[in-house]
Amino acid sequence: MEPSKLLVSGCLGRMGQTIIDCAARDPEVTVVARIDIDDSLFANLPECDVAIDFSVPAFTRELVRGCAELGKPLVMGTTGHNDGQLAVLRHAAAVLPIVLAPNFSVGVNALFWLTRKAAEILGPGFDLEVVEMHHGLKQDAPSGTAKKLAEILADARELDYAKAARHGREGLVGPRSHSEIGVHALRGGSVVGDHTVVLAGPGERLELTHRAASRETFALGAIRAAKWLHSQPPGLYDMMDVLGLAP
Repeated sequence: MEPSKLLVSGCLGRMGQTIIDCAARDPEVTVVARIDIDDSLFANLPECDVAIDFSVPAFTRELVRGCAELGKPLVMGTTGHNDGQLAVLRHAAAVLPIVLAPNFSVGVNALFWLTRKAAEILGPGFDLEVVEMHHGLKQDAPSGTAKKLAEILADARELDYAKAARHGREGLVGPRSHSEIGVHALRGGSVVGDHTVVLAGPGERLELTHRAASRETFALGAIRAAKWLHSQPPGLYDMMDVLGLAP
């Protein structure tokens, strides 16, 4: 079988470079195109089987339009999208297979699954908090992964994430409500990505933690998603689908 041909968008960034390095060691894929700021999308997109994007949200509309026009499946790893950009992705999924995930690590996606199960098992008597830490250059907060964890907790409790999320606390805020989910973003140093879910009940506390030591874990997951996506029908997927963990 011929290797899957990949286009890497955001090729000059940390993740783009790591994906290119990992792909060079994988005989099942080959990077045939690399683009970044000021590069022509349409001069490179026709060469690939699947596009992988770790660039910036502002590029999403153009990339999705190009992929839809040429029928190129898309692995979207960029985070920090606004509602309009997310709507573009959802609309395009009617004609295009797209994997949209806040985190491509296999371990983090296991954490997503465990978080839901823990919230369901422990029940409403446990308070819920999410804490994440990343390097000081990360632009969005909270991380896409932290937001996803909080959304999973909100769904398990049948809460509205937008109303339940508490992004840090300051001042005389009063007693904590069982219907709130704390979301806290720490920044500093060269931390690749740490995420902890805290479920605190009367007399006991459960903490679920994932720590990434290398960006390779995300790159390998993105490449795995690209291989899987190549043969999928149109739709909006995430890594839980790729790994067979979807509920």
